[in-house]
Amino acid sequence: SPVMGLRMVTPASAIASLVTLLPFFLVSSVHSFSSPSPTYNKIASATSILSPITGEPTSLLQPNSNDDAPITNKKTLVVFLPQLGEFDSFEYCEQLHAAQPALQSNGIDLKLVGIGDATSAQRFCSFTGIDIRSLSLDPTARLYQDLELYPGPAFSLPNRDIVSDDLLKFVLKSLPGAVPETTEELRPVATAWWNYLAMCAGIGAPGTLREILRGYFGDVAGPERFGEEDVVVVGTNGGGDDDDIDRAFLVIGPGVGPVKLGPFRYTQWFADERGYTRPVELATVRLRNMVEVLTQWDVYVSDPSTIAQRGGTFLFDEYGNELYSYKSKGVLTYSETMSRPLMFLAPYIGEEAARNPLGLLDTRGGKYKRGR
Repeated sequence: SPVMGLRMVTPASAIASLVTLLPFFLVSSVHSFSSPSPTYNKIASATSILSPITGEPTSLLQPNSNDDAPITNKKTLVVFLPQLGEFDSFEYCEQLHAAQPALQSNGIDLKLVGIGDATSAQRFCSFTGIDIRSLSLDPTARLYQDLELYPGPAFSLPNRDIVSDDLLKFVLKSLPGAVPETTEELRPVATAWWNYLAMCAGIGAPGTLREILRGYFGDVAGPERFGEEDVVVVGTNGGGDDDDIDRAFLVIGPGVGPVKLGPFRYTQWFADERGYTRPVELATVRLRNMVEVLTQWDVYVSDPSTIAQRGGTFLFDEYGNELYSYKSKGVLTYSETMSRPLMFLAPYIGEEAARNPLGLLDTRGGKYKRGR
C-alpha cells in the first residue's frame, strides 16, 4: 500500500506537469545560454573609439562577463553616422534627437558614433541639439571597417601616367577643403572624392537618386519636414538680422511658402497644402544642412579620405542579442524606410513616436489639408 502522506504519480500526471513547466524551462534556457551577438562583441571590444569630451579611448558597449545575466538593464541603440559633416548625419540625428524622450521612457540607451574629431563633434552637437555625451568618435573609421559597413564603391583612380597629381590638385581646388600638401595624402583624398561624387550620382549607391528626387518632388506618404517658422538663408555674412537677410541671394521661409531668389520674390504654389512632405520641402531641409557644412567645412571634415564611408544602425537587447540591424549603401539612405526613418523602432517605442518624431502635421498618407 502507498506510504501515508505521499501521492501516487501516474504517467498522465507526470506528462501534465512537464507540459505546464515547459515554457519556464524554455525561457530559462534561452537566457542561460544566450550570449551577445558577434556584432555586439566587436563593438564592445573596439579600441578605436574616442570620447569627444576628453579625447581619450572609450568603450561604446559593456563587455559580456556572464552569459547567465543581462549585460545592462536597457536596450541599446547604436547608430554609426558617416562624416559628421554629412547629409545623412544631420537628417538622421534630427529624427533621433526628437525621439530621445520616447527612447528614454522605453528603456533604450542611444549611442552615436561619428567620423570626426572633438572640434567637429562640438559643432555638430551645437547644431543638431544632440547631447555630446551620447556621441563617440571613430576618426579613422576603423570600427566601421571591422563591422563591414559600406566603404563606398571602391573605384580606383587611373595611375599617374593617365591622371597626374597636378590634374588632381586642379580638380580638388574646385571642391570643399584644402588640397592635401603631401603626395601621400593627395591620391587617397582624391580617390575618396571620386567615390563620393559617383555615389551622389547614384553610381554604386542604391537608392540615392530616388531619395534625392523625393526631396524635390515631395512624398505624400511622409509627414511635413519644415516647420512653419523655419527659414533658410543662403548668401549672407551669417549675421541673421533683417538687413543681412535682405541682402541674401536666397531666402526660403518662414515655412515652405515665401521665397526670395535674388531680386525676385514669390510664393510656392503648394504653400497652402499641409500634412505631407511637400515638393522641395525636404530639399530645403537639406539645403539648410548643406549651408552649415560648406560654411564650416574645415571644422566638420577632419579626414576627407573617409567621406565615402557609410554608416549603419544596430539595436541590441539587454543580453547583447541583435534585435535589428541595417547597413546603408548610399547617400541619404540611412534608413530602410526613408519616408519615416524610425519605423524600425515602432515595436519598442510605439508607432506614434516612430512614425512622426518631429511632431509636424501628418495626414499619414491620407488627403492633405489646405490652409496655413
